[in-house]
Amino acid sequence: MKRIVALAECSSLAWLGLLAGLNLLFFMSFLVIALLAAGKAQAQTPACTGIDLATEMQKNDPAAFAKITAEAAKVPNGKGLSWKLEKAGQQPSFLFGTMHMTDPRVITLPPTAQKAFDGANTLVIETTGVLDKKAMMASLASDPELTMFTGKTTLPSLLSPKDAALVDKALEARGIPPASVARMKPWMLAAMLAVPECELARKSRGEPVLDISLAQQARAAGKTIEGVETVADQLRAMASLPLSFHVKGLVQTLELGDRVNDLNETMIALYRQGEIGMIWPFLRAAVPEEPGDGDGYAAFEETMVTSRNKAMAEHALPILGQGNVFMAVGALHLPGAEGLVEDFRKAGYTVTMAD
Repeated sequence: MKRIVALAECSSLAWLGLLAGLNLLFFMSFLVIALLAAGKAQAQTPACTGIDLATEMQKNDPAAFAKITAEAAKVPNGKGLSWKLEKAGQQPSFLFGTMHMTDPRVITLPPTAQKAFDGANTLVIETTGVLDKKAMMASLASDPELTMFTGKTTLPSLLSPKDAALVDKALEARGIPPASVARMKPWMLAAMLAVPECELARKSRGEPVLDISLAQQARAAGKTIEGVETVADQLRAMASLPLSFHVKGLVQTLELGDRVNDLNETMIALYRQGEIGMIWPFLRAAVPEEPGDGDGYAAFEETMVTSRNKAMAEHALPILGQGNVFMAVGALHLPGAEGLVEDFRKAGYTVTMAD
């Protein structure tokens, strides 16, 4: 339990865990491009570290683990990664939850999902914008205020001297000159620092996450590829949250330090077990909220998960209507009363687990 206690002693970082779990395709793709442009990509992948905190809790504090398990059991559709969507008059389609990381353990489909993907006519991913880096950068250039400070404000100007020193030290440790990102919005840096160095190094070498790998395979096979969001959609969603929330999140990320490896390892373990509904309850238990964090935490979940679920479903329904679609999006978008599984049921589909 020592590592779990150490996490709890940090500032509230459950929202950071959710950010790491979502790992929005665009955020990490942009950051990798920025690092490559600065010539800071690592030649070798650092060893991945971190332990599965859920397994540790199960061994050392079974009562606490049982409480989390009971809470997770109440999450609708909280178990499973692969779902079959059926409606009269249409060929069945499939919904699969991905984890947007390059870890070798999460970049292949299980047999049932692989068969569904191979036979599908159309692949749907969150955004096709990440498949064209030039187009993605053009989208950035069209509205730079979404990702960068364009006036007199800089990131250091928003930080106390203590926090500014903390940020500089963390950036230098990753080979990033602080001056090169002084105008970058704090959530961009937090998104990068929320993943282990080994993951960032793999991405900097161009190793694809599962979603992009599927898109590459679909393109080679002549399948249609569709997106349910745009790069701008993802940017505006994150940028809509208060700047103070993002600044606090960046500092909290740095206070977590190397322990972010434990959070990521835990989420990978839960993902591989199909225990998606347990991720959120576990993070809340491992990293308790500080007074005042609840509102920002709830706003983050509403903006980055719930609202996007609704928009994804609305954009996906006309595509699903064609039948024989394989839809792959971040796994945290699937469970819950307002998750995609329930959204598609409300739209008239019979949705059953296909794992």
